[in-house]
Amino acid sequence: MDLQTFNTASPDELRPVLQACCAAPAWVTAVMDGRPYADADDVARVADEAARRFTAGDVDQALAAHPRIGERAEGEHAEAAWSRREQAAVGTEQATAQALAEGNRAYEERFGRVFLICASGLSADDVLASLRNRLGNAPDAEAAVVADELRKIALLRLERLLTEEVSA
Repeated sequence: MDLQTFNTASPDELRPVLQACCAAPAWVTAVMDGRPYADADDVARVADEAARRFTAGDVDQALAAHPRIGERAEGEHAEAAWSRREQAAVGTEQATAQALAEGNRAYEERFGRVFLICASGLSADDVLASLRNRLGNAPDAEAAVVADELRKIALLRLERLLTEEVSA
């Protein structure tokens, strides 16, 4: 989707595409309300500012749209395709899959939500190390880490939206 299309799309057309970037309604609204944008950097600035204001509720809503790390997102929509691409390096080796499943269970028991990490460019070992390290975080510190990881994912997906052919 080019910038002109992004700027002129109806809310009904743009909302689902932005929700694929980040399912937090306040973020989607902020990015939509900032239109028209002069350039992609302007879009990214507004999106970043909105993401830095994520509330706990925003994070919870957005996390509901994310698969567990190491699980393959199903479907042909943009969000599923992006998730598969972001987790591509995580690997499917049996030992890795088992370690991720165990780590996910421990994380969910400790924090009551799925483990979220911007996995683009990370190896399975990187993801596992981060998961294990973050299990030691205090709940408030981990909530801040999760919000920042969500911000990174939203901005990465928004950049892809503006530079690649995407269907929602």
